[in-house]
Amino acid sequence: MNRITNEREYQAITKRIDELLQIVSDDNYDIIPEAIELDFLSGLVEEYENKYYPIAIPTLAETLKLRMYEMDINQGQLATILHVSPSRISEYLSGKEPTLQVAKVMYEKLNISANTIFGVNPTIDYSAKYAIA
Repeated sequence: MNRITNEREYQAITKRIDELLQIVSDDNYDIIPEAIELDFLSGLVEEYENKYYPIAIPTLAETLKLRMYEMDINQGQLATILHVSPSRISEYLSGKEPTLQVAKVMYEKLNISANTIFGVNPTIDYSAKYAIA
């Protein structure tokens, strides 16, 4: 088997992985043959899940809301941290992209990745779309 082709196979393989995880540990990983099977099956599941159960990259608005919750701050306090007006925060929470200067502050003070700030999905190949002829 070189790939999972349907949900039934996926369910069976994930069940087998659960069984293998009871056997394989960090202590015996290098000495038992079940570790090879676990690695192989895990790779198949990862490929299948990436195709059929992709995890969406959070938007900047979602990430800002999460940071505000984690830091227990409101929009006014976030505005102070980012050196912008509270109305600008509302714009970011509505989907507007920040300037490069504000993006840098978001990265430094809130630990938000540039990919998230600018809505770039690192799994997409943008080279064909923006190729220079």
